Parts: sequence; structure tokens; C-alpha cells
Amino acid sequence: MALFKKHKTEPVPPEDTGAHDTSVGTAADVEAVMKKYDRESNTRVWEGLPKLVIRWLMVAFSAYCIIDTVFLSTRQEVRLPMFVGLILLFGFLTFPAKKGDERVNHMPWYDIVLLIAGPGAYFFYAVNAQNVVQMSARVMQNDLYMIIGLIGILALVELCRRCVGLPILCVAGVLLVYTFFNLGGSADFKMTLYQVIRTMFYTFNGIFGGPISVCAKFIVVFIIFGAFLERTGIAQFFINLANAVAGAAPGGPAKVAVISSALCGMVSGSSVGNTVTTGSVTIPMMKKTGYKPEFAGAVEAAASTGGQIMPPIMGAAAFLMAEYMGVTYGQVTLWAILPAVLYFGGIFISVHLEAKKLGLKGIPRSELPRFKYLIRNVYLLLPLVFLIWMVTANIRSLQFSAAIAILISIAVSLVGTICDASAEVRETKTGSVAGITAKKTGRMILDSLEAGGKGSITVAVACAMAGMIAGCITVTGLASKLISGVIAISSAIPNPTLSLLLALFLTMLCCIVLGMGVPTTANYCIMASTCAPILITLGIPKVAAHFFVFYFGIVADITPPVALAAYAGSAIAKSDPMKTGINATKLAIAAFIVPYIFAMNPSMLLMDQGVLAAIQVIITSCLGIFGIAAALEGYIVTRAPWWQRILLAAGGLCLIDPEFMTDVVGVAVIVVVIVLQIVLRKHSKPAAA
Repeated sequence: MALFKKHKTEPVPPEDTGAHDTSVGTAADVEAVMKKYDRESNTRVWEGLPKLVIRWLMVAFSAYCIIDTVFLSTRQEVRLPMFVGLILLFGFLTFPAKKGDERVNHMPWYDIVLLIAGPGAYFFYAVNAQNVVQMSARVMQNDLYMIIGLIGILALVELCRRCVGLPILCVAGVLLVYTFFNLGGSADFKMTLYQVIRTMFYTFNGIFGGPISVCAKFIVVFIIFGAFLERTGIAQFFINLANAVAGAAPGGPAKVAVISSALCGMVSGSSVGNTVTTGSVTIPMMKKTGYKPEFAGAVEAAASTGGQIMPPIMGAAAFLMAEYMGVTYGQVTLWAILPAVLYFGGIFISVHLEAKKLGLKGIPRSELPRFKYLIRNVYLLLPLVFLIWMVTANIRSLQFSAAIAILISIAVSLVGTICDASAEVRETKTGSVAGITAKKTGRMILDSLEAGGKGSITVAVACAMAGMIAGCITVTGLASKLISGVIAISSAIPNPTLSLLLALFLTMLCCIVLGMGVPTTANYCIMASTCAPILITLGIPKVAAHFFVFYFGIVADITPPVALAAYAGSAIAKSDPMKTGINATKLAIAAFIVPYIFAMNPSMLLMDQGVLAAIQVIITSCLGIFGIAAALEGYIVTRAPWWQRILLAAGGLCLIDPEFMTDVVGVAVIVVVIVLQIVLRKHSKPAAA
């Protein structure tokens, strides 16, 4: 894979990757599972000239997005319909109507109709944008405009079914029906329908609302940047670095998976994609070490999913959150540090305790990459460093910074390409370094632009549907009704704390359902438009509300029954998908607990904290997550009986809550259990002897 392009490092020896292990899923196994569960993996098969034409069109689309975002100032009424129209064009070229359609160069007549009519509706809007603005509400008097709007909506819905899936489509469908009847229903069918069409298609309260605007402005450029960054070989560098740091520790491969997936997931922004790419290396290593298949797949899935909450990049979510909340990028990354530490700390502790419980060893030092070789490739981090520096220092806009980072990625890739070309010329005695470098660099640029364009389709479609969902909620006043409903249900409990917990729980369920199968960046756009306002109205600070919905939108990827990242991990590990999902959920327990804590006590986000208070929160929270992880694993220095596990869980929860009294109680409980564990272990050794 492109992610694992070799550069002059010491890779993990082939025998340690499990490449010949029949108990490990092959690329074909992974592809079959992904086509079954992941809509993005069901793509048309193009070969020959059609493939070449579509490739160049996709490259041109990516280039257009960069130029339009960075340099042009096209008015929104023109730019957004053009963008969505192009998304539909490439979407219908990429995704077939049915799963498993592997016919080569085949496109049925109805797809050709959709290919013309769907994008055509949006291009019509772009061309006639001035007329639409001038007509305003009078556009409903024009039957042609209404029919075109209806075609545009239906085409978007169909593409959403193909590439995103049914959960978000069902939500949007129910809300559209509700909107129709709320605005008049069958009393005046035609005018009510026209009003819905106008709202969804010809205003900024529907398809062209906030989510798709953010997508066209920021997300696409960052997706393209991620595609370029992947082809620099940074993922292999992260894996080698993780091996050097943790490979020799007990259960080393699992710890390598946690570290490398956190770093790679931060950049890729895709739970499923990162699980497949890094998991193809880490999961076989974990199985060979002695971890059970469902545990190995779960570790990779949980860590890959958590990559999107890992500062400073957070899969581009940090930049989006800054835009939505009206704060600086640096503030978002600061707030995200402790929750991310707790998330990965919980997984790291769990895999360590599991390794100690099973008596697992690490990888011999002689088989691991050495730092003196890794340090030579530290230049691969330059695109990330420059991006963070430019954004943090407010030197340039987000999109311009991403464009500069793309250029730096190309420059960085040249270093490895020149080295590879020099070695090839020396070995083969043919060709020239300049010629080979130019050829490989050109191919890398084209591949990156094509991958970036293709990766933008699903995200953009999900964002457009999110705009429709938000539009329905706004137009009908459903937002206030939802808030009132949540408050009414939760207020049935007289205790204020329990009432708030119930409201948070209901919001969590909404986030998980809406986040099923939706790409992370689009996921956050949906959550920020629909669920975050509920929490803000309940009195939760804006920052805590946005982080709450962001976390639970993400963990949908590892939460059964629609746990796409866990399914991808199980395909490689050859484990039961549901068991893998359950294990991943257990490992990611911090992501289910921590959001409740910072929603009720925002000090965990290190907001307006003094140095000493921040240190206290960090230390006690980390100790708390240790207690919870130990309770779930049932082990510290020896196996813990059920009553010790209950005490550990209770103590851990007390410590995660940033209050002085709860901290005292939590420390006392966990210390007592650890002392008991040590005493019991000492007594058991003579008995065993």
C-alpha cells in the first residue's frame, strides 16, 4: 500500500508482520468484509480508457477545489452548487446502485440518467444563481425551477444511499416528511412541496447550509492534504517509531498498535481506513505475540478510531471545531489534550495488563528499528509541523495553510524519491536520477489528487445531507421541541444531577445513531448542527457540548451493531466481528465516560485552570482511568476477584471527576486494592511453591 512506501529506515522484519500467517485475513478477506459493511468500499470497476479518463477528471476536480478554495472568491450561490454538482458527477461515476456489482466498465441506463440529471440540476442552479436570488420566494411560482430542485434533492438522496448508507438517510427522510406535514401537508400539496424544495435546494437552510459550506471551504483541502501526506511514507515512519519506543515491552506489538494508530489516525481522519492500513501490520504481530484474535482486532480498531481525537490534527476536526465555535485552533488542541491522554492511556493500560495477565513478551531488541536510522527520516514530519505552525501563529488561513502543506509534502516526498532513484540507477545502470524522480513524483501527485478527490465524495454527500437535517430542524422549530422533549423527560427525575445525566445519555444515543457509518469530519458537522445546540440550551458550556457530541459521533465506529472499524479489524484478525466490537468498546471505555465528566465539570478540558489545578486534574484523571482499566481487565499484579473490580471501578470514577473530595476517596480506594493485590500475591507464591 502507498501508506507503507519504504524509505531508508529499518522496517520490521517480514517474519514479524505475519505476512505468511494463514490465521490472518488476506487483502481479499478485508476487501470482502469492507464491501459488505462499508459503503465507501463498493465502487465501480473501471479499466482501460474509461479508467484513465475518470482518473484525470478526478485529478482536475481536486485541483479545482484547491484553486477555488485558496485563490478564488466566487459567491456562495455559484460556488456551492458547482461543488455539489461535481460531487454528484464523480459520485455516480464511482458508486454503483447495488453492492457487489463488479462488472467492468458497466454503467446501466438509469445511472447514465442520474449522471446527467443529478449534476445538471446543480449546474443549472449555479448558472441561474442571480435569478434565484432575485426571485427569492417567488421561485416557487416557477414550475421548471421546482422540478429541477426536486431532481437535485432526489439525486443527492440516492447517492447518499450508495456511498454513506441508510442510518443518516433514514433520519433525513423522517425529518423531510415531518417538515412537509409541518408546513401544511396535504392541505395544499403542491405549494407545501414547493416550499420544502425551495428551503432545501434554493436557500442556505438546506443542502447548501453550514456543513457543505465548511466542507467545500476546509474539509476537501485537508482530505487532499492527507492523501499527499500518506504518500510521503509518514505512516511507515510512525509504525517504526512506535516499534522502537514500545516494541520490546511486554505485549509490545499491542502497544505499538496503540501508538502508531494514534499518530496515523490523527493524520488520516478515517477510522476504517486507518484500521485497514496500520492493522495489516500490527494485528498479525499481536496475534503472533499471543493476543486473542478478537482482542488484537479490537486494539487496532479502538486506537485507529481514537486517532481522530488526538491533537494537534484530530483528523482535521480541530480546524472545523475552531471554525464552528469561533475560537482559535490552539485553544481547541489545548482543550483536547487531557481527554485524548485518558482515551489512549486507558487502551495502553488495558493492553499492558492483558499482556501481564497472559505472560506475554515483547519483540527482541535486535529485531526492532533503531533510533539512529529513524532520526534520518524525521523530515517526514515537516508538512505537519509547518501546518500547525502556520495555523497556530495565524500566519495564513486554514485552507491556505493546507495548500502550503501540500507543497511541502511534495518536497518531502522528493527526498525519498531521489534516494530511491539513485539506488535504482546504481543497481540497474540504466536511466537517470532526474528522469526517474520526475516520473515517480508526477505519479505521486496524480495519485494523491485522485485519492483526495475520491475521498471527498462521501464526506461531501454526508455534509449535504447534514445540511438538510439541520434545515428541517430549523424550519420546523423542531430544535426547540427536541430540547423541550429532552428537558421534559430528564426533568421527570427530581435530582438535578441524575436529570442532567439522563439528558446527556439521550443526546449520546442520538450521536451514536447519527454517526453510524458516517465519515468523521462529516460526522462532526452533523453533530455540531443537530445535537450540540441541545446541550448548550441545557446550560452546558459550548466547548464541552461540542466535544461531547464529537466524541460520541466518533465512537459509533466501534459501537455494535454498526461498528465499521471493528469489522475491518476483525477481517484482518479473522475474528468474530461482534466480539471484536464488544472488546473495542471495552477498550475505549474512556470515550464513553470522560465526555460525561467534562460536560458536568469542564475543568477536565483545562479551561481557565491554574497550573497547580491543571496538574491535579491531569494526575487524578490518569489514575482514575487506570482504576477503570484494571477493573475491566480484572488484574493489576494478580487476578482481581469481583469485589475488587467493583472497588477499582468506583475509585476510578471518583478520580475522573475533578473534585477534591472525590479525588481523596478515589485515591484511598485504589491504594487499598493495590495493597491487597500485593499482599495476596505474596501469600500465593509460597502456597504455589
